[in-house]
Amino acid sequence: MDRRVKYTKSIIKDTFLELLNDKDINDVTVVELCNKADINRATFYRYYLDIFDLLEKLEDEFVSELKEAYKDFSMDSDLYDYVLALLKTCCNNKRFTKILFKSKNSIMFLNEILEDAYLRCKDKWERNNYNLSEDDEELATIYLFNGTVGIVNYWVLSDFNKDIEEVAHSISSLGYSGINKFIYKK
Repeated sequence: MDRRVKYTKSIIKDTFLELLNDKDINDVTVVELCNKADINRATFYRYYLDIFDLLEKLEDEFVSELKEAYKDFSMDSDLYDYVLALLKTCCNNKRFTKILFKSKNSIMFLNEILEDAYLRCKDKWERNNYNLSEDDEELATIYLFNGTVGIVNYWVLSDFNKDIEEVAHSISSLGYSGINKFIYKK
């Protein structure tokens, strides 16, 4: 990619994220973004259809980065290592991660990650002969995914106030043992 294109897209992205810190996406306009970024609208429209297309492309980049973070993990990798890799990606993109989790549709962009997690869990459970029905596999995965997203959401909206390794440990412990380990300290 040409350096100028890369620079222009970076300016657009940074300005967009700056605007989203203070406003809902529905209140951000192309004109406002272009004025603040000191670019003309034709430049913006050369790369994006509208504000929502820009957000979607940023979400796609983030999902690609998340997938890249765990692509080398095998189906037998420890859950802690897998979660830690995802959390590090969130930390490397703190500003965007906060905006995503702050928005009303924050979970929608994670559907691809959910699908991959489901396939990984299903494969591992089948290889270990847990004999779960498809419904049970799906429910267990949904439980794990939503619990993980809830913890990450809390962590992100608390301004990443807990140690990343502590959060990864909590998620993996809950994933393996459910809440019993936390309640009964076993």
